[in-house]
Amino acid sequence: MVTRSSHEPVLLDDATRLLALRPGARVVDGTVGLGGHAEAILRATAPDGLLIGLDVDPAALERAGERLASFGERVTLVPSSFRRLDRVLDELGIERVDGVLLDLGVSSLQLDAAERGFRFAADTARETPLDMRMDPGLERDAAERLATASEAELADWLRRYGELPGARRLAAAIVAAREERPLRTAADLVALVEETGVGRGRRHHPATRVFQALRIAVNDELAALEEGLEAAVSRLAPGGRLVVLAYHSLEDRRVKQCFRDRERGCVCPPGLPECRCGQVPTLRRVTKRPIVPSPEEVARNPRARSARLRAAERLAS
Repeated sequence: MVTRSSHEPVLLDDATRLLALRPGARVVDGTVGLGGHAEAILRATAPDGLLIGLDVDPAALERAGERLASFGERVTLVPSSFRRLDRVLDELGIERVDGVLLDLGVSSLQLDAAERGFRFAADTARETPLDMRMDPGLERDAAERLATASEAELADWLRRYGELPGARRLAAAIVAAREERPLRTAADLVALVEETGVGRGRRHHPATRVFQALRIAVNDELAALEEGLEAAVSRLAPGGRLVVLAYHSLEDRRVKQCFRDRERGCVCPPGLPECRCGQVPTLRRVTKRPIVPSPEEVARNPRARSARLRAAERLAS
């Protein structure tokens, strides 16, 4: 279990600085997790700033609620994905916010609970179920996905979400293996990855990208990210900031492209004498390059090593 003292929010100072927080600001933490970033936001927006914290994980909301209880009515925690940000704000009667923070990926709370199925550490792999649901209320977990997906679907997930060489070979091996017995635990899947030799020779364990791909498929993470980015931009007040922490290249590329497209505005083909699409710039990139953790932060918190932080500011209409 992750305690408050052992949990260190990633790039905390940079994230809060780039949000350009001020007293009275209304901020959405779209992935409140254990509440580390949220607590810093509330302190920076005192005495009357408001925080709307979203998370699909009931355990995270409970822990965040305990951590942030002293802030009273300044905090509203909602069991929801950030992809439904528009709906949440409508229900709360809030038209615009001054900042949105999205800390993507798996939380420390989820990673450290072997029963959630996000890890494949050797000492717990045999007891770790293939679950991987960030929202425990989702109908299908990773084991069911592996049991029912076609070989083509499996190969597509492994290739697109894991960028895995040998995706078709591993997909075929999964289909053949499940004919003999279901894949139920992390150890079952790791053994199959090792038998096929897929991903061998890389810096990280060959199963790392496999688990990433399956997790993204189970939680529909990339579609949620695109919907969440769209909603965040639309609900930011002019001058409001959107700050995103990504942990792998698939996420970071989408954030980077969203910011670039919104900064450019016009999407007409080159060569036209005048703009016909009518789209205007809606964002200004605050970070031209992603901010990454310092070696000192990575030494303190190894899970920060792949983090990439980007920020953009909403322009007036």
